[in-house]
Amino acid sequence: MDFSRITLRPYRSTDVDDLLSWASDDRVIRSIHFTKLTSKEDALTFIDKSTIPWRRSICIDDRSIGIMVARPGSGDDRCRAEIGYALAVEYWGQGITPKAVKMAIPLILEEFPEIVRLQALSDAENKASHRVLEKAGFIKEGMFRKYFYFKGEIKDVVLYSFLSTDPIPS
Repeated sequence: MDFSRITLRPYRSTDVDDLLSWASDDRVIRSIHFTKLTSKEDALTFIDKSTIPWRRSICIDDRSIGIMVARPGSGDDRCRAEIGYALAVEYWGQGITPKAVKMAIPLILEEFPEIVRLQALSDAENKASHRVLEKAGFIKEGMFRKYFYFKGEIKDVVLYSFLSTDPIPS
């Protein structure tokens, strides 16, 4: 994979078909907090009315193939943000997601200068997501057992963090 082809950008209405192709795939959304999109109307609503404070489309040659999000805390929690991501199945295992996470880190920290900690909660069973975070420089801090209900199950999650003072791996 030529990583120079990867970009992060805001969603556009022209992304509707690409967004729908991966956001309607159960394999992609099974382990993320994301409501399955089932129509072009759903996809357009997602593009136009998202309440996620920082959201970018992961693109290859400007074609939307996934999502990168950050949800900054507020009040006493404003020093941290939780990140999340998803990628179309046909692009799994090519190093795209770790690259996108590495690209997102400085953008998030620049846009939200009060953030000193990025964190991710990853399903304890999702080893691929653990590898993504580790390749992007996140440190595994521990496991929260039976942490929350997720799609009908009580899940164990692994907590990863990246501090604003940590070096971003190349």
